[in-house]
Amino acid sequence: MTLRSSDLTDLLRPGHRVVVGDGIGTPTGILPVLADAARAVEDLHLLLGWLPQADDRLDPTPFADVRTLMGGWGLRRHVEAGAVHAPPVRLSAVPALLVGPWRPDVVVVTAVPRDDGSLGLGTEVSWLPAAIASGATVAAVVNRNRPRCEVGPPLPQERLVIVGESDEPPIELRFSAPEEGHRALAERVVELIPQGARLQVGPGALGTAVLDALREPISIDSGLLPEAVVDLDARGLMRGEAVTTYLAGGSRLLQWADGRPLLRPVGYTHDGTRLSTGAPLVAVNTALEVDDQGQVNVEGFPSASVGGVGGHGDYAVSATRSPGGLSIVALLTEHKGRSTLVDHLSAPVSTPSHDVDVLVTERGAVDLRGLDRAERAAAIRALWNH
Repeated sequence: MTLRSSDLTDLLRPGHRVVVGDGIGTPTGILPVLADAARAVEDLHLLLGWLPQADDRLDPTPFADVRTLMGGWGLRRHVEAGAVHAPPVRLSAVPALLVGPWRPDVVVVTAVPRDDGSLGLGTEVSWLPAAIASGATVAAVVNRNRPRCEVGPPLPQERLVIVGESDEPPIELRFSAPEEGHRALAERVVELIPQGARLQVGPGALGTAVLDALREPISIDSGLLPEAVVDLDARGLMRGEAVTTYLAGGSRLLQWADGRPLLRPVGYTHDGTRLSTGAPLVAVNTALEVDDQGQVNVEGFPSASVGGVGGHGDYAVSATRSPGGLSIVALLTEHKGRSTLVDHLSAPVSTPSHDVDVLVTERGAVDLRGLDRAERAAAIRALWNH
């Protein structure tokens, strides 16, 4: 890895806000260089996104302020310590923030060479086009060890500064294999998916189980693209190309993705009007816990930061507005001996009850559409045998 800290420091001024690209392609090698720059340049502000794994090279202490668009996961320790602030933000709202209170001065990205000699993005596009469109200088770490699967223009040559090169591979994202309970959830979920639908799923055991349980062709329209789509495609059940903004897997997914037009900005992938029109959208999400109104907590507990709002609410609300679509929240009735149905959520509401159509557990499913508050509470408690 070759990084030129002097080039990066030359771009920075006191009071500047630096945004670092996120996902499995986060240019993590730039993190200690940025920390050194923050020691040399006073009042430097840092904005991070989804960091899938903890990285000891991240030192938030030299910065005047560090914030994240997506708390939890790799930033959990720093968020819990108060060193990184994690405001509740839907991903669809990030572009507006990046031309408003979070307008960046410098955007650090992993840049992938294209056949025409230009540079593009690699394993994620996410909110980076919005950050770049704000007029920021683009500090690029060139990496040829990334798939080319972006749909979009090259990085703007007139504002592009190459600050280094790297052959560091993307973060290898691995999740626990589905267990019997996840398989049971998935079978119930698949029964609810109409033919010709578009499907949103997340990475992890539930998303894998749902994709494994499919028996009919499906279109994938999802913010995070899990590795299980590789097997879905091998079974001949992928209809068209997937629409996504983050790759969320390991080497098999990256090899499969290379050369496919997959990655689009969140302004497209998370756009509610697009999602709620066209073929029915079925959004399949999970939760840490729910209450008897169907309100969802995905962010954490008083003693632990688990995740962020992310795209959960974007896809849920869009699915409720999609004719023939469904917003499904699927979760096991217990986790580590603790009921996932609670009287009061452990954290503020991440997704409101009226953006949940169907709750699914290993015991069954309950359709909440059209139920009043009392009816919802009775139906949900019956599903948990409460």
